Amino acid sequence: MDINRMMNKIPEKADIKNLDDEILKKINIKKLKKKLPKMLMNNNMSGRRIKQMRRAGIAVAIISGTAGVLSYCSTRRLVNIALDREPPVDVRKAGRRRTKLRGVEEESDFLQTIQIAGEKLKNTKSVLVEITSYDGEKMVAHWLPASEPERIIIAMHGWRSTWAKDFGLIADYWHDSGCSVLYVEQRGQNLSGGQYMGFGLAERYDCIEWIRYINRKHGTDVPVYLAGISMGATAVLMAAGMRLPYNVRGIIADSAYTSPHEQWKHVVKKNLHMRYGLRGSTARRLCRKKILMNSDEYSTLDAMQSNRVPVLFIHGTDDKFVPLQMTFENYKACDAPKKLFIVPGAGHGMGYYIDPVGYQKMLAEFWEEFD
Repeated sequence: MDINRMMNKIPEKADIKNLDDEILKKINIKKLKKKLPKMLMNNNMSGRRIKQMRRAGIAVAIISGTAGVLSYCSTRRLVNIALDREPPVDVRKAGRRRTKLRGVEEESDFLQTIQIAGEKLKNTKSVLVEITSYDGEKMVAHWLPASEPERIIIAMHGWRSTWAKDFGLIADYWHDSGCSVLYVEQRGQNLSGGQYMGFGLAERYDCIEWIRYINRKHGTDVPVYLAGISMGATAVLMAAGMRLPYNVRGIIADSAYTSPHEQWKHVVKKNLHMRYGLRGSTARRLCRKKILMNSDEYSTLDAMQSNRVPVLFIHGTDDKFVPLQMTFENYKACDAPKKLFIVPGAGHGMGYYIDPVGYQKMLAEFWEEFD
């Protein structure tokens, strides 16, 4: 190792703000730490050489400390983006940063289509209902009843989204198929209470409370299905790990990830191109500080092993935000009756947009078998 060349990369007064992962990647800190003690013990070294070694030792300390600071700060920011009700202003306004997190730029035609469909659903007459969550927060949902309901769907939208945006495209089909739908507003988002989102860990308990509300209000004669997209899909799958009332006949999970830990790991490594090892440990602690649960303390894989409710798994092959592999893992872990619908060419949450006919066919078959 050429210490002099290494030292040229480090200013005498290192500015922590200006040191980043790119600099750290160029310097093999482990090798430098192993080599320094031997070099410094060499009594034949000149005074100038010793000073260089001492400076190198200081540089190692600076680099190591800087690496920790940078890792902590970037991880704290990512966890804030993931869980806080209000994201950082620059993330809220900058589409480029959202695109980087998601791994791909969303198609303009798709965004325009779901916006129009979302506005239509939002303006449809519905009944606003409220409950109190397990931890005392106000939870809000929109009730759209069918005239002669054949089933009830409890619909859970995704991360940093809305009930109308995520379900606007499919709402007419559900209504025409005799579905009364309870469109839930997830905790930490929109009209529902809570300072933080739970990334599925907290929302699974909200699912249970909404099931209880439906059964109190509308009885248990009509079949109930839990449906979710993205984070909402993870929430309904996690809820299946608890004991569900007998009238819950099935779960529809579109683009679900397995756990906050695994999803954050995927985004950090594949979309942001950063290391996750130290960040993962930090994220785990920060997550617990915010929502009193570790990011890896429960997963859909845990839930599927004890679940006894039929599940329809849905995912697109071109999803860069939540990898298709996670749905395969969920499907494999599920011991209950299950069906799998993979949509070629569909990005994250785009299954119904890309193949509405195939999507409707799978739902109809699922309901016919398990109603």
